[in-house]
Amino acid sequence: MEEYNAKAIQILQDAEAVRKRPGMYIGSTDERGLHHLVYEVVDNSIDEALAGYCRNITVIIHEDGSVSVEDDGRGIPVDIHPEKGKSALEIVLTVLHAGAKFDKKSYKITGGLHGVGIHVVNFLSEWLRAYVRRDGKVYFQWYIRGEPQMDVSVVGEAKKGEFKYGDFEEEFRYDHGTYIRFKPDPEIFETTNIKYETIRKKLMYLAFLNRGVRIELEDRRTGKRDEFLYEGGIIEFVRYLNEGANVLHRDVIYGYEDSNGIIVEFAIQYNDSTSENLLAFVNTINTIEGGTHVSGFRSALTKAINDFAKEHKISKDITLQGEDVREGLTAVIHVRHPNPQFEGQTKAKLGNSEVKGVVFSVVTKYLKRFFEEHPDVGTIISGKAISAARARIAARKAREIARRKGFLESLDLPGKLADCTEENPKRAELFIVEGDSAGGSAKQARDRHFQAILPLRGKILNVEKARIDKVFKNQEIRALISAIGTGVREDFDISKLRYHKIIIMTDADVDGAHIRTLLLTFFYRYMPELIENGHVYIAQAPLYRIQRGKDIYYVYSDEEKEEMLKKLNGASVQRFKGLGEMNPQQLWETTMDPERRRLIKVTIEDAAEADRLFSILMGEAVGPRREFIVQHAREVMNLDI
Repeated sequence: MEEYNAKAIQILQDAEAVRKRPGMYIGSTDERGLHHLVYEVVDNSIDEALAGYCRNITVIIHEDGSVSVEDDGRGIPVDIHPEKGKSALEIVLTVLHAGAKFDKKSYKITGGLHGVGIHVVNFLSEWLRAYVRRDGKVYFQWYIRGEPQMDVSVVGEAKKGEFKYGDFEEEFRYDHGTYIRFKPDPEIFETTNIKYETIRKKLMYLAFLNRGVRIELEDRRTGKRDEFLYEGGIIEFVRYLNEGANVLHRDVIYGYEDSNGIIVEFAIQYNDSTSENLLAFVNTINTIEGGTHVSGFRSALTKAINDFAKEHKISKDITLQGEDVREGLTAVIHVRHPNPQFEGQTKAKLGNSEVKGVVFSVVTKYLKRFFEEHPDVGTIISGKAISAARARIAARKAREIARRKGFLESLDLPGKLADCTEENPKRAELFIVEGDSAGGSAKQARDRHFQAILPLRGKILNVEKARIDKVFKNQEIRALISAIGTGVREDFDISKLRYHKIIIMTDADVDGAHIRTLLLTFFYRYMPELIENGHVYIAQAPLYRIQRGKDIYYVYSDEEKEEMLKKLNGASVQRFKGLGEMNPQQLWETTMDPERRRLIKVTIEDAAEADRLFSILMGEAVGPRREFIVQHAREVMNLDI
């Protein structure tokens, strides 16, 4: 590898007006874009780790809302760039598309391919301070909204511990590497409140993907702290994802191979669920839309399990399809490629055609070897796939019968549905209400023009534990599918959605929370597009009615109640045990009136974590569920996916 200095920094074009169009670079200026700033800086440190020069990364959220990212890598070059006549550090921080990642000499494998990361962070920060520890010295430069306030200068001796320069005070964990501290600009972002849990998940995943790299996270606002170090890498990742599930085999199937510079790494473990949980990465980037590496992996999996089943005369007359062998699969695949070609700005899908064959070859070879050495595991996995195939065939027959009856086309709406008169789905709302009592009250309270009511009797089937053929036989779920109109899974068609707001309205107690979770599990497993497109909401019903004289107030938590009682001095309090206790007028005013109600939009910020939580909360294993509930008992009523 060539020397890492100013000559390695290539300039592709001048800086653009990032502050005028931040969405072009970080996607948005909401919470997602805000946290993206942190990821961009961390990715630089991860690239040093991928190159073999960094073993430790520390991320700190400071009391003033700024964030620092420190690593023990080589440190950004500081010598004078031969073309620009400025320090390479200043060029990296102020010139768009300037970096050492284009010619593959300083970095063979990188995630930050476009060279815009730290430059964008600088331009979208109120201020940024950069410290580089190289050759025993501390080099420093600081910026206000991207404008350098001084030349890159030597300001001290590189060593661990407290460091002070002028009014700036920092604490270095390492005596070499890069330390970047920045404060997101409130002029740019809708919020500048960095969420600890959001950053925590990202860093944990990066630690899983970079075996042996220690990543530390600290929040000095709250005192929270985590440290991630996984010597087992993605093997431990798969075990983490399967937490709460009943696994079918203890050993995680693992493969790693460098094929002419393309490194393929994968880990597999099956559980007894009916869903697939596959996470795919390229150079640590989560390719949520898949790509050629995922195609190669799935083809290899289908072939290897089919071959084993036929060789051991397990499958007989059934040829397993991809969906059969992926039932109950938990897997992580990580491809490291020197020149990945991503489709779209978001890097969500890998397009390199050669990767499919490489991945197929590597995965097929390792699976064949594993099944030869562990035929008992091969028998268990292929047996589960055959059961899935039989269920698929049964479900297809059930769907065909349902189609003949017109059920899946939603021609016959359920009799219990009180529909609205609005014909434009964009303006229509469907309230899913527990029980006939609350359903009756909701039907009287609603605005019939645009609000439909579907009361459900009792608790619907837990689809986490049931195959699709049993799901289709459940009356309450049939009513749900029919009312919504889109069909499910491969029959799903968003254009047939009858209501653009689907609102779950349950009692604010444990039973109501359980029903809500059962419904969310159904939507997540059978109609995930509804959640992804922002069509699913949770209605927040009030817990208390507070009255003083003629004035009436509704509050939605114990904290709100205490605050209100302090203001009112001695008012009367009524506790609502359920929706059915409210008269129609109260229900309209508190929970259904668009002008006054509180709705929570259900989102999937992290599909893998959502999948894991549903497995813990709704799966067969009791131990992990009990542990989760004990840990999160205080938060359980406000748990989002």
